[in-house]
Amino acid sequence: MNYYTNKTVDTDIEKATELIKAELQKEGFGIVTQFDVNKALKEKLDLDFRPYRILGACNPPFALKSINAEDKIGTLLPCNVMLQEENGKTEIAIINPVAMMQSVENDEMLKIAEEIAEKLNKALSKV
Repeated sequence: MNYYTNKTVDTDIEKATELIKAELQKEGFGIVTQFDVNKALKEKLDLDFRPYRILGACNPPFALKSINAEDKIGTLLPCNVMLQEENGKTEIAIINPVAMMQSVENDEMLKIAEEIAEKLNKALSKV
């Protein structure tokens, strides 16, 4: 089982970010963190790197449900969405929550992860 699901779109990272954010929002997710990797590498290491971004997506009702089912689950939250641009196209990859939860050994969390995966995959499929 892959730890991610991905899709490549024929647009730059800025437009791809807008698109995936809009689709995630339709599924009840907000972006609580945004880490611009190439910008950080330039600032901290003076290294030029391809456009690479990590978004932290959170669906508050599922976050609450998850924390109530497994109090240490915060170590695995939020759901990460990665975007990287090469040659004018952008790959979008989302975490596979089901694969992530296999190490948790909590049947309730596995059910929640399946619901979250359905919503994340639906958002990705619409981009």
